Amino acid sequence: MKLMMRSFGLALQGVFHPWVLWLTLRPFVIGAAIWFGILWVIWTPLLDWMKELLTNSFASAWIEKMLSTVGWDIVRAVIAPYFSVVMIMPIVIVSIIVLVSFTSITSVLRHVERQNAYAGLKKELGGSFFGSIWVALNSCLIFLILFLITLPIWWIPPVFAIIPPILWGWLTTRLMTYDVLSRHASEEERIALSQLHRGPLLIIGILVGLLGAAPTFFWLSSVFVLVLFPFVSMFMMWVYCLVFIFAALWFSHYLLFALKNYRELKGESI
Repeated sequence: MKLMMRSFGLALQGVFHPWVLWLTLRPFVIGAAIWFGILWVIWTPLLDWMKELLTNSFASAWIEKMLSTVGWDIVRAVIAPYFSVVMIMPIVIVSIIVLVSFTSITSVLRHVERQNAYAGLKKELGGSFFGSIWVALNSCLIFLILFLITLPIWWIPPVFAIIPPILWGWLTTRLMTYDVLSRHASEEERIALSQLHRGPLLIIGILVGLLGAAPTFFWLSSVFVLVLFPFVSMFMMWVYCLVFIFAALWFSHYLLFALKNYRELKGESI
C-alpha cells in the first residue's frame, strides 16, 4: 500500500509536466484522425441500422415502456445514437489504450527512469516489440470477448459498477505491466514481479479504469447531445489519452520501485 501511494503521488505530480502533457497529443492525433475518418463513413449508416434494429427488436416495446414510465418520452429521438455510442465507445477506448502503449509508453519510461530514485537501475530488456504486440492483441481480443459476453448484464445494479472497472483494470494492467518491465526487467524478473504484485497492480488498473469510466458515464448520461458524438468524441479521446498516460506513470513508478527492491532483496539473499 505504501508503494502504491508513493507511486500514485509521483504519477500525479508528473502528469502535469509539460513534456508528459505533450506526450498525450501523439496518440490523440493518431486516434482522432483514424476515428474521425471511420465515424465520417459509418455514422449515418450505423444510425440507420440501429434504428431499424431497435424498431424490429423484441425489446423495443420494453424500452418505450421504460422511457414512458420514467417520463423520458423525448429521449426516444436519441435512442439510436445512444446505443450506437454504447457499441462504439469500448472499441474507441481499447484503440486509445493500444495507441498509448505503442506510441508513448517508451517516452514515459525514459522520462521516469531519469529520476534519481532509479539511477543505476540496469536494463535487462526481458521483452520485445513483437512480444508487446502479441500481449496487446491477445489481451484486447480476450477483453472484447468478455465485454460482449457480459454486456447484457451491465445495466443491472450493482453490476455496472463492478464488471466494467474490473475488465478495464485487467486490460490496463496486462498492457502496462509488460511494456514497463520489458525494458528494464529480465524475463524471469518480469514473470516474478507480475506474480508477486498481481493484487496491487490489478487494484491500480481498476482505479485507473474507474478514472477512465468517469468521462464515459458523463458522456453517455448526456443523451440529449449524443447527436454530436462524432465531434465531441475527439475531445473525449484526449481525455482518455491523459488518463492512460497517467496510468503509464503510475505503473512505471510502481514497477521500477518494485524491480529495484526485488533486486536488492535478491542480492541480500545471495
